[in-house]
Amino acid sequence: MIDTRVHANGPATLPRGHRWVVVDVETSGLRSNAHRVLSVAALALREDGSVEREFSTLVNADCDPGPVHIHNLTRERLADAPRFTDIAGDLADILDGGTLVAHNASFDYGFLDAEFRRAGRSIPTSQRLCTLALSRRLELDVPNYQLATLARHWQVQQLQAHDAYDDARVLSEVFVRSATMAESLQLPLPVVNCRSRKSVYPDSVQRVPCQWKNPGRLTEAGLVQGMKVVISGSTDTPRLTLSGRMTEAGLDVLNSASRQTSVVVCNDTGVQTAKVRKAMAEGIPVITEQQLEALLERVVPGEPKVATVIDIVPQQETPVTATPTPEPQSWTLQGQKPKLWSGRRVLLLGGTHLEAVMMRSRIAQLGARPSLNFTAAVTDALLLEGADADKRILRVNDRRLPVLTADDVNAAIEKGVVPPHMRTESRLTAPVLSQGEVIDLPAKTTQWSVNVAWKAEAGGDEFDVDVVAFLLDGSERVDTDADFVFYNNPVYDDGVVELTMDGSSEQSIRLDLAAIPNECERIAIAAAIDGDRTFGDLGAVSVSVDSEAGTAATAVLDAGTTERTMVLAEIYRRSGKWRLRAVGQGYDDDLAALAVRYGVEVEESD
Repeated sequence: MIDTRVHANGPATLPRGHRWVVVDVETSGLRSNAHRVLSVAALALREDGSVEREFSTLVNADCDPGPVHIHNLTRERLADAPRFTDIAGDLADILDGGTLVAHNASFDYGFLDAEFRRAGRSIPTSQRLCTLALSRRLELDVPNYQLATLARHWQVQQLQAHDAYDDARVLSEVFVRSATMAESLQLPLPVVNCRSRKSVYPDSVQRVPCQWKNPGRLTEAGLVQGMKVVISGSTDTPRLTLSGRMTEAGLDVLNSASRQTSVVVCNDTGVQTAKVRKAMAEGIPVITEQQLEALLERVVPGEPKVATVIDIVPQQETPVTATPTPEPQSWTLQGQKPKLWSGRRVLLLGGTHLEAVMMRSRIAQLGARPSLNFTAAVTDALLLEGADADKRILRVNDRRLPVLTADDVNAAIEKGVVPPHMRTESRLTAPVLSQGEVIDLPAKTTQWSVNVAWKAEAGGDEFDVDVVAFLLDGSERVDTDADFVFYNNPVYDDGVVELTMDGSSEQSIRLDLAAIPNECERIAIAAAIDGDRTFGDLGAVSVSVDSEAGTAATAVLDAGTTERTMVLAEIYRRSGKWRLRAVGQGYDDDLAALAVRYGVEVEESD
């Protein structure tokens, strides 16, 4: 295994072609559309990794500061701080033209983008790099990827966790060391374009979190705050204006009808849109815009949702003085002992597509994890015919990695043999699931990230890969189109399920299983390749299911040939528990066809 700290004190040279700006924000909550930035720091780096310019300030957002026990930013501390509009110019100046670097970059970028929009400006950066994705791509030997854990790994002193400036300082050093290692491994950095891709779907109403419980269907008593309302068809008042008025009145305005919908607003039910058909099938009241206007004059107060305390901002680090980072957890397949090659990462070079698929399957059967890239975690290299033509063979030789053959793998499968030249050390690791295998997820952990990745060299414009999720009921169909999480609908129900683009070959579906609706029995995670390319062209896909405590399980799925879509994994309820299954079922058609099979309406716009 590579010593991942070999570059900790050596000279660094950051990749050229980027102006790297390391950023950290502290916020009043988790949702950029509802919560605010309270503190921000930005450090522009020179090519050698040193800080060329820096900017740091508290921000008075005139709001409830939220989890003060985490960031220690009280109303009193923020009272004399500038507004974001006052600092937007200076912050824009340091960000301008730079590539934003952050830990969980979609979080920081999302909050800054929202604040710049509120200030009537655009965030002046079009690219970002997530150090979470970079650390995962390197496969560092760490129990988790919290910033405090990475700081200890890279021997960077952390002085004040959850302080924006100190976190940015620590992250800049973590980034420099990580980027230097990536360069030594010849791994490209996971830089992504921040600009939203153009959607082929019609414009929709932006979901605004509702603070009232859903009281159920509309009755003669009238509208009640918290009722879920859907608009269908054309309206006399512009749809966004009408939805804004309903939101201000305390109603929960959605884009799709479901069994939980209280009322559908439609001026012409004869059109028979998908929403109207859903309403008729479920017995949901349908009213006209004129009737809605009358009802809006008197909206009955609703019942507030029970407030919950936010304990940890996602992917943020634990203070050094707080409870120590939990020990890495290891879960084994039910009823099975750890497998023969558990803890090893095997890089496969050469061979035909069929040979590679077979060997990766056998490696997984032995408990080892097939590695898609030459990473810090690779322990052994499996060489098949033609491996000498792979440019990575030079790195295998330079690192003096043990070399395996197909005969070694076959002997291990058939006779339980560990080759004498294979390194004996085996680090604590999560189970490697073969196709179809199942594992129970620990009940005490509810927040998970399903991280999907593919060969880093395959990232870029050549492969346009979309990771998606479907929230399915007992009939294995979505209840509403909102249950389909994809690039144009990346957040379900205020962040209960969220899609993030973490890197050029990494995307994640983040889940809060404790908040999944009871009617949802299964969550299918899938991937689709746009255009004419196939999974046979893309190669193996890695799936890792992680929590803050560590990784529950991994799988490498590479049986694809002509398929353009593939169901990668399922998380489903069974006897009061959540279970994870590695699937790997591919289809030759596109994402739209896959969505239709799960009950999504993709051809109509209403």
